[in-house]
Amino acid sequence: MEQQRAATCLRMVPGHRGSSSAGVVVATHTSGPIAHASFHPKQFQYTLDNNVLSLEQRKFYEESGYLVIKNLVSDADIERFRVEFEKICKKESKPAGLMVMRDVSLAKSEYIPSEKTIVKIQNLHDDKELFRYCTLPEILKYVECFTGPNIMAMHTMVINKPPDTGNCKKTSRHPMHQDLHYFPFRPSNLIVCAWTAMEHIDRNNGCLAVLPGTHKLPLKPHDYPQWEGGVNTMYHGIQDYDKDHARVHLVMEKGDTVFFHPLLIHGSGRNRTQGFRKVISCHFVSADCHYIDVKGTSQENLEKEIVETARKCHGDANTTDLKDFMMSRAQLVKGERTNL
Repeated sequence: MEQQRAATCLRMVPGHRGSSSAGVVVATHTSGPIAHASFHPKQFQYTLDNNVLSLEQRKFYEESGYLVIKNLVSDADIERFRVEFEKICKKESKPAGLMVMRDVSLAKSEYIPSEKTIVKIQNLHDDKELFRYCTLPEILKYVECFTGPNIMAMHTMVINKPPDTGNCKKTSRHPMHQDLHYFPFRPSNLIVCAWTAMEHIDRNNGCLAVLPGTHKLPLKPHDYPQWEGGVNTMYHGIQDYDKDHARVHLVMEKGDTVFFHPLLIHGSGRNRTQGFRKVISCHFVSADCHYIDVKGTSQENLEKEIVETARKCHGDANTTDLKDFMMSRAQLVKGERTNL
């Protein structure tokens, strides 16, 4: 049954062959100073050989764990994603399998179908308009620099960070975390997130904050932070990261895209503006990766929560573990399927 369901979900998309801390920095460019003066190409561990990234860009990603590409996604595509998101919020569009999440501060409020009540939508694979993001040639061109030619779209979402100015609960924050915590496949170096700004993003509306170089650390235990105002579902965080580590705030314009490693420690602050901060993103994985059993690891509690949520929200009795959950949502977007 699992193989049959996975085979149904996996299809090739045609046409695509080809808290403040010390040392705060604001990032506005695709690259910056490299920590090590000497850097030989044979030392590349996190990027693959091709003619897309410059040597400077490869060095920057190798040392920092992220890379910002300016103006990568067109205004026209961004507008199409925005229109479809608003249709979903108003229940004018109801793709099957979509997970719609509300902010914890709104959980007990009167429900009005609009973007004001939706903090995130996940699992975009059944929404043809939003899933187009995962097949954009300009996105896949860079993804291939990290995953190789056989590419799976594994985790997709639109994030709609709400204003956090009136209730003072700061629930729009996202704790510092590593994305690998959510994924049962390895190796981590063949996984990358593409995260595209749908409007201007800075510290006022909760831009990403990253700790450069932390992609070289192992996966750390995660749990819900003990925040007075509450924490959104599955917003797990690292409890013991180095709070003195220099933090970079990624100021981005509409269409700018950051690619980052799944072990990079990152998070985002609260939205102090009156508007919503929207991004669209996907975690891409090499189809040559393999699944692991998370039982007995720091990811086991997450697996239990995901399975419980899948059964509660979707009546998905077939979801028995984290691997099964991810397989049902994976899609091949370039190349050929191998292990996954």
